[in-house]
Amino acid sequence: MIIRVSSLSSLAALLLSVALPAFAQTAPASPPAGATAQGQVPTGPAPLEVSVTGGISAPLPIAIPVMPTTNVVSTPAGPTDVLGQQLAAVMTADLKNSGLFSPLGANALKSVDFPEVTAPQFDYWGGTGAQALVQGFVRANGDGTLTVGCYLYDVFSKIELTRQGFVVQPADWRRAAHKCADMVYTRLTGEGPYFDSRVIYVSETGPKNRRIKRLAIMDQDAANHRFLTNGQSIVLTPRFAPNQQSIVYMSYVGDRPAIYVYDIGSGRQRQVVPPGNLTFAPRFSPDGRYILFSMAVGGNTDIYRVPASGGQPQRLTNSPGIDTGGSYSPDGSQIAFESDRSGGQQLYVMNADGSNQHRISFGGGRYATPVWSPRGDLIAFTRVTGNFQIGIMSPTGSGEKLLTDDWQDESPSWAPNGRVLMFFRSGQGRAGTADLWSVDLTGVNERRLATPLDGSDPGWGPLRP
Repeated sequence: MIIRVSSLSSLAALLLSVALPAFAQTAPASPPAGATAQGQVPTGPAPLEVSVTGGISAPLPIAIPVMPTTNVVSTPAGPTDVLGQQLAAVMTADLKNSGLFSPLGANALKSVDFPEVTAPQFDYWGGTGAQALVQGFVRANGDGTLTVGCYLYDVFSKIELTRQGFVVQPADWRRAAHKCADMVYTRLTGEGPYFDSRVIYVSETGPKNRRIKRLAIMDQDAANHRFLTNGQSIVLTPRFAPNQQSIVYMSYVGDRPAIYVYDIGSGRQRQVVPPGNLTFAPRFSPDGRYILFSMAVGGNTDIYRVPASGGQPQRLTNSPGIDTGGSYSPDGSQIAFESDRSGGQQLYVMNADGSNQHRISFGGGRYATPVWSPRGDLIAFTRVTGNFQIGIMSPTGSGEKLLTDDWQDESPSWAPNGRVLMFFRSGQGRAGTADLWSVDLTGVNERRLATPLDGSDPGWGPLRP
């Protein structure tokens, strides 16, 4: 659990409460005029701004020194001075991996004394070439928790842009670092946060014709990785519930594909639809009340929905051929899906009750795996024209743009802010591997995620509370 210290006065009080003689004579920087409770400046042009839509040839230089501590205290996660180093390292990696920032690592920067956290030496930081500065602190509290404070400064204008503080259990120190990085990202880009989130995916090993597939979960930066299933049954297409407490997926238990819900806390799983027909491609509705899925009945495959708690499935499509890959719009009013009713795989949109089914993709090749952006403005998909590529288009089908161009990229999944996609890339031949990759909407910032084994079918979860 993370408790946000959202008030500027609360965060300042935490600093002032530290009994350090040198600091007692240095008051925290005054909040900027007109600042909100979160330290945001709501009016006037931002001194610094990073574009996330037009590509970036020179990522913003940003300094992230080690976070000092009030007193070195041992915690279950390690001494607070070491945690200060690790917090800075995680923030550095998050911002660098976005492709929009060029962090100056802590090793190349001077150490920051605790009083400097709220009184930066701007002349020094300007000399490093940094345009933005992130400073902070870590403090062990008497109740066993940690307080992590983060401050963002504009080096040239010599002003504080925003600050936030978090009270966390020692085991959650990485989440505090992700939230600090999210603070920087959102303030400088104007976009929503996404670093403090998790990914569920299929971990794979073995030859291509005999793969062992297990459910695995990890943070978006591949930390805190763990396996959820043992690989005795093949698993596919895992997706988080909106509350992130469970996962829906398809599994070949007893060599019969069926849909299951896995409870992350208890490890228990249950079958969603009674056995009898082939069911696959599940996904929760935005409110978590329903599970959308495909079912083959009498040689025809249609899209159905069923209450998440179980019950009688409701048929939503009724067209000869294969309708699958359903994905709700964020408000739950519409569903994107793929269908071969026109003779080849194409993308369609319909109302949530199955009415007004209409085609939206008309380019060459085949279109598959549609998934609606959390912002509602785009639909991501896989396009097959010899190669498999990840693309995006508007819900009306306009503005199609391909983001990747490799041999086999497929199964996109959106970051919580709707500005980054995760997918998996398969290599050619029997020895080819499958790896998780991410790309932003520019198509420029692309990177591979390091996982213990091969990875496929990523499902990016919502922002963690």
